[in-house]
Amino acid sequence: MSETEASEPRKFELPPGYDGLAEARRLLRSIRAGSLATLDAQGSPFASLVNVATAFDGAPLLLMSGLSAHTQYLLKDARASLLLAQTGKGDPLAHPRLTVSGAARQLEGHERAGGRARFLGRHPKSALYADFGDFSFWRLEVDKAHLNGGFAKAASYGGSELLLAVTGADALAVAEDSAIAHMNEDHADAIALYAEKLCGEAPGHWRVSGIDPEGMDLALGDRTARLVFPRPLHTPEDLRKSLVELATKARA
Repeated sequence: MSETEASEPRKFELPPGYDGLAEARRLLRSIRAGSLATLDAQGSPFASLVNVATAFDGAPLLLMSGLSAHTQYLLKDARASLLLAQTGKGDPLAHPRLTVSGAARQLEGHERAGGRARFLGRHPKSALYADFGDFSFWRLEVDKAHLNGGFAKAASYGGSELLLAVTGADALAVAEDSAIAHMNEDHADAIALYAEKLCGEAPGHWRVSGIDPEGMDLALGDRTARLVFPRPLHTPEDLRKSLVELATKARA
């Protein structure tokens, strides 16, 4: 076996009917906190816990203090890895998890404003300190990802496979904030219906925290759910039609 082959993760045949990429994207969009691994000044791995949201295309977004060790390490070496793990009863290793790796970069200007809106949509309480002078928003540019969905469910993906291709969806991105506000203010009953009937969640006052071409993120306190659209969307009109279609399906 060559040195290159030895460095690559072992390849597995996924079970029939198991969509590993869809599972990886679900974990990416629904896990609220993860273990961030950075490199310290000596090049040794350093792991810490961070809150996580996602950009429009699915890239992880982080809000970090400049006083944190991991922020200082990233300023010197941008390489990082983020573990997103689903928890539950029983053996922790029986639950799915996703590791994404790449380079982290600080958001500025218009990009920061968009990242701020999406992060606070997922973590509203972070608004208490998000605008403090020593806090900044970061994006992890994903180069590769590894899914472990449980026993015999492992797969590796490139960043371009995992993240969404959002070309042509500019109109939807521009309308995201107003669409979220409209849904939360005027269609709380439909949101609850999506969460309960289509996502299998318990009833409650669910709200929309994010919208992208592939789906809609829902939140209820510390709980999250992911509503996947029947087809990729590009415009606000696409979104309206899809939500009406999903509401009809849920009521049926």
